[in-house]
Amino acid sequence: MSEETDPSREAAPSTLRRHEERLLGGPGTMTVAQFADAAEVPEHLVHSYWRALGFADVPAEAHPFTDADVAALRDLVDVVTDGGMSLTTAQDLVRALGHSMDRLVLWQVEALVQDATVRYSLDDVSARLVVLDRLVELSPLLRDQLDYAWRRQLVALLGRIDKDVARLGNEAPDPGQLPLERAVGFIDIVSYTTRAADLDRAALTSLVQDFETIARDVVAQHGGRVVKTIGDAVLFVADDLLTGVRTATGLVAAMGAGDLPVRGSVVWGRVLSRSGDIFGPVVNLASRLTDIAEPGTVLMDDVSAALLEGDLSAHGVVLDPMDVRAVPGLGEVHPVVVRRQD
Repeated sequence: MSEETDPSREAAPSTLRRHEERLLGGPGTMTVAQFADAAEVPEHLVHSYWRALGFADVPAEAHPFTDADVAALRDLVDVVTDGGMSLTTAQDLVRALGHSMDRLVLWQVEALVQDATVRYSLDDVSARLVVLDRLVELSPLLRDQLDYAWRRQLVALLGRIDKDVARLGNEAPDPGQLPLERAVGFIDIVSYTTRAADLDRAALTSLVQDFETIARDVVAQHGGRVVKTIGDAVLFVADDLLTGVRTATGLVAAMGAGDLPVRGSVVWGRVLSRSGDIFGPVVNLASRLTDIAEPGTVLMDDVSAALLEGDLSAHGVVLDPMDVRAVPGLGEVHPVVVRRQD
């Protein structure tokens, strides 16, 4: 590609300044002390807020802060001062935003870099220059999509909360139990370490991207929700066991069709949801069952299998009990292979 047609040559030294103007209203002008004065809060609160967002401490003489930073912190402080939430809750919300936005902008930029690399036949550095330059124009679209997706996800979550409350009825929850009943599933790539060691960058990128894309599409298609992807594995939840089974077996089938040998598990139990993740013994059980599953199979424990057998709507689901297995940390486990006849 000649210099005349290389899009990376369009990147100007003022690109970062243009982003600051568009996103923050201009370059930073305030130190930590000035930020605290403008927001009418102690300096330690500014440090706490900045760290909660996921950023490193700022040297006292640096001037990174803008009026946008002051407005964001002041809005949060006003809610806490008015009694709308506790300071601890406000900090937790900020941590959630900081972590989620860090992951989101990284994901978006890497996707755009990959697009520029392929479309314009660029090396990685040149592709990043193209993306850096064009994000000024793309940022309004990305922000609008963020707002739309947030509203849609909130509506979906409110619907799940309503179902959970209706399921309980007038029954008082047991304070000693974890609050949510969910189907928990794991899927991981078989022999990922060995497979990845022999791949070049393009092939590894394709492998990871295919796994992530298929996992998220299939989980959503069957009514489950991805909790997180962990390199070569995906953790998902579903609101009922049959949906969890359909999701897990659907993932194994779809991955296999895409030449991605995987194995998995799905179990039913109670979990605690915190910081966008789930916790509890059932999560550990699902992970351990995945570790002992054969390629192309989905395992569940005998308790979950008994619940599935009692579900009249679970037609077409076949359960094959296995021999008892000793699993480190869990003792003896009675695994059951679950599959669908179709």
